[in-house]
Amino acid sequence: MIICPSCKEEIDNDSYYCDQCGSALLYCQQCGRVGMGRRCTYCGGLMASPKDIHGNGSMGSAVVSMNLMSTTSQTFYAHSDNRVNQGNKISTLVLENSSLNIRIQGVNGAVIGRRQGPYTQYFDKNHYVSGVHAQLKYNATQGWSVIDKHSSNGTKLNQHQLQPDVEMTLRNGDVLTIANINLQVKIN
Repeated sequence: MIICPSCKEEIDNDSYYCDQCGSALLYCQQCGRVGMGRRCTYCGGLMASPKDIHGNGSMGSAVVSMNLMSTTSQTFYAHSDNRVNQGNKISTLVLENSSLNIRIQGVNGAVIGRRQGPYTQYFDKNHYVSGVHAQLKYNATQGWSVIDKHSSNGTKLNQHQLQPDVEMTLRNGDVLTIANINLQVKIN
C-alpha cells in the first residue's frame, strides 16, 4: 500500500490515481517514491506518471518494491501547505534567515542543496553549499531532524558539527548552519 500525497489515504501500490480523492499520482524516476510536484522531495529526481516511466502503463517491480519500503506506518508525507500530519498532531517547521531573505518551510524527506531539492532557489548561487547538502526528516517520536549528506563544508546545529548520515533532532530556537548560512529553527 502507498499513501496518497494529497489526501493521505492508503491506496494500492500500482495506482495511477487515488481512489479516494481522484488525484493523479506521480512517482520519482530515481527512487520510486510517490509524491507531488516536478521533483522528488526525498532525492530530487524527476517525478512522472507510471505511464511516462514505463511507456506501456505497467509500474514495474522496482517502483512497486520501493514504494512498499517507503510507506510504512512511520513514513509521513507533507501536505500541500507543508505541514506534517500524524493523527491530530501537526508540526510545522520553518528555517529562516531574514537578513538573506530566506524562509524555508520544511517538507519531510526534502533535500537542502544547491542543485537538488525544493530549496535550490535559496542556495544555487552559494558555492559553499553542496549540491546535496542536508536532508530534513520527520517522525512521530522525535519530531523534526536534519541529516548532513556528506557535504563539503559541513552542517552545524547550534555550532556543533554534524556527522554525515546521523539524524540530529531540531528544536524550536535552534540555529542550523548550512555551510556558511545560519538559519533560525521555528517549530509550531
